[in-house]
Amino acid sequence: MAAQLEIRPLSRTDDRSDFSCGQPDLDRYFRYYAGQNQFKLHLSVTYVATTTGHILGFATVASSSIERTSLPTEQIQRRLPAYPLPTLRLARLAVDQGAQGMGLGNALLRHVLIRALEQRDRTGCVGVLTDAKADAVAFYERYGFVALKGVREGVLHDEPQPMFLAIGTLEKALMAK
Repeated sequence: MAAQLEIRPLSRTDDRSDFSCGQPDLDRYFRYYAGQNQFKLHLSVTYVATTTGHILGFATVASSSIERTSLPTEQIQRRLPAYPLPTLRLARLAVDQGAQGMGLGNALLRHVLIRALEQRDRTGCVGVLTDAKADAVAFYERYGFVALKGVREGVLHDEPQPMFLAIGTLEKALMAK
């Protein structure tokens, strides 16, 4: 990629009409709902990866929480209080088909992990939650995300897998990548 990659918050003037990651539900969300959720409803923030103004990928994050009993290990559960714990939710992540295989997914995920560390330092955050599609589970596992088995009860076979990355593991993942 010759042009400089920039990751920044979505702006109202960004043209999202040509974005296509190959998954219609993610394309539809990005084109029609990302702006509404960010600018009108204030539910989430979408970060876009761009070169020369062209959007190559995006990641949407929102505040969230997790119950202590849903955390993946007893060690983590024991040291935290028994009330909802603050997390950052990675709600969506996608890369345009023309830019796939160039490391943009990694760059966007790193950006999200840095936002989680900032949240930890400003308002509190015990980790990052995401709902990984089946073909993305291995991608998240490389960073240390683990499946939340108990959260998955009653989920259909092809629905996303809830995954969690503890803030301590997150710091190590950023150092290693």
